Amino acid sequence: MIPGAVLGWDMGAALAMARALGVPPLAMAELLPVIEAVMVSKLNEQMDQSHGGKTG
Repeated sequence: MIPGAVLGWDMGAALAMARALGVPPLAMAELLPVIEAVMVSKLNEQMDQSHGGKTG
């Protein structure tokens, strides 16, 4: 845990949500890690900018 940073998703919850939406397991295995990496990066970037960090 790092204060003020997102490290990752709750993959159990993400898998359960995908399953509930009918997403095939193979698609979940292929797509969720990639989507998670992009979302974590963008969330941390937004948090950094909103707290006076890098601009751009």
